[in-house]
Amino acid sequence: MLDQFSRTELLLGKEAIEKLNKSKVAVFGIGGVGSFVVEGLVRVGVGNFILVDDDKVCLTNLNRQIIATHKTIGKYKVDVAKERIVDINPNAKVKTYKEFFMPESEDIIDKDTDYIVDCVDTVTAKVELVMRANKLNIPIISSMGTGNKLDPTRLEVTDIYKTSICPLAKVMRKELRTRKINKLKVVYSKEEPIKIDETMDSSCKNSCICPPGTKRKCTIRNQVPGSISFVPSVAGLIISGEVIKDIIGK
Repeated sequence: MLDQFSRTELLLGKEAIEKLNKSKVAVFGIGGVGSFVVEGLVRVGVGNFILVDDDKVCLTNLNRQIIATHKTIGKYKVDVAKERIVDINPNAKVKTYKEFFMPESEDIIDKDTDYIVDCVDTVTAKVELVMRANKLNIPIISSMGTGNKLDPTRLEVTDIYKTSICPLAKVMRKELRTRKINKLKVVYSKEEPIKIDETMDSSCKNSCICPPGTKRKCTIRNQVPGSISFVPSVAGLIISGEVIKDIIGK
């Protein structure tokens, strides 16, 4: 009998589909990359999600985040993503955390988590996720910078210590080396970042609606990275593919 995963089953097999349905993936950061990670995972059949992000959908997210529409502006990203997941697969289970993940964050991931996906922006949070993943022996993949990039064909999957060009990857190599972390799977771009001369209005013209007391506001100060629809999305789908292959052992 046909179901929504029948065509995927032709490629992966029934056993893999059953394994994915039982798997639990934690995605940290539901933005340009993270929202497409979630999209790729739920459409393949991952059955359990942990979504972590303190942010609300902003007008400036419309150019690259699959959860961002004019109807979702002002709503928490994890809530919008959860609704989308259940619309695609009503049997999926989703736990959400409206928080900005930091070293003091607790009770989000445990040994029942099958995979961690790091799509957050801050180095402190990224390093902490890697440290926890190593401590709990949970596989993790991290997204490096996709801002100021225009060529999605320059994205690749590699180990953090084999990266080059990417400024974020450079910082991560240094931080992880000091903590004696000897490997980390990442998706990064070899494209040289485009130099951006313009800055965005610091007021955002009241188009952004941020959670009260958030540590990372949508109000923009100084220069922010340029972004486009087809780079972070491709990075997110590449990551979802890596997660799927690792879970089913392909």
